Amino acid sequence: MKDPIDFFFNKLRWPLPALLVWAVAWCVYLLVLQGDLPAAIALGLASLCGAGASALGLKKQVSLARIFALVLGFPVSLWLSGTTHFPYWLWLLPLLLALWIYPMHAWRDAPIFPTPLHALKDLTAHASLSAQALILDAGCGAGDGLKALRLAYPEARLVGIEFSRPLQWLARLRCPWAMVRLGDIWQEPWAGYDMVYFFQRPETMPRAVAKARAEMKPGTWLVSLEFMALELKPTAVVAVNAKRNVWLYQAPFIDA
Repeated sequence: MKDPIDFFFNKLRWPLPALLVWAVAWCVYLLVLQGDLPAAIALGLASLCGAGASALGLKKQVSLARIFALVLGFPVSLWLSGTTHFPYWLWLLPLLLALWIYPMHAWRDAPIFPTPLHALKDLTAHASLSAQALILDAGCGAGDGLKALRLAYPEARLVGIEFSRPLQWLARLRCPWAMVRLGDIWQEPWAGYDMVYFFQRPETMPRAVAKARAEMKPGTWLVSLEFMALELKPTAVVAVNAKRNVWLYQAPFIDA
C-alpha cells in the first residue's frame, strides 16, 4: 500500500473512516479516564484524534462536510451520552438521521453543497440552448442547482435526479416547476439531455466524463461547477468569483 492515508480517506467507503476515527477517540477517552487523569485532559486528547484526522484529510482533499464529521463526531457523541436523559447508544441517532437524509450509496459522490443562486447566470453567453431545451441537474440535492439553472435558462425544461428521498422531497417542494425524481445519477441515461449540470467532487469527474462520452450527443453540454474534467479540453470557462469557475464541455468532447 503506497499511501495508507490516501487509502483511508479516499478508498474506504464512507462513513467507515469517520466511524473508525470516532471509535479511536472513544478508546483514548476511556483509557485516559482509567488512568485517573482529569476528564478535561481525556476530552482534549480524544478530541485531538478527530482534529488530527481532519488535518490529514484536508491534505487529501477530503470535503469540508466530512472534515466537520471527523471533528464533531466524538464531542457530539460525548455530549449526548454524558447527560442523564440519554443512554450511551443514543449518540448514534444523529448518524442514523444523516444516513437517512444522505444515504451511504451517495457518500461516494458530492456532499450537500448547494449551488449559489447566481453561479450559473453567465452560461448563456457560452452555451446557447433552445427555449425548450432539456437540462438535467445530476444530483440536485435540495434544488439550489435547479434554481440557478432556471435563472440562466428560464424557458428550459429542468429535471433533477436525487438519490436521497428527503432531499428529493425538499427539491420538489422548492422547485414545483421542475421534474424532480428519486434516482441514481449514474443509472439515469444522459442521451436525451441538451445539458447535464454537475456539482460533484474531483473523484467523481472521471466517471462523469466516461458517461458523457458514451451517452451525450454532439452539440450537447456537460457543465461542472468548481471542478474541471482533467481528461477534457474545456469549450469555455466562466469565472464565478476569484476562487470558483464553471467548466463547460461541448460534445463531441476533445481530449485535454
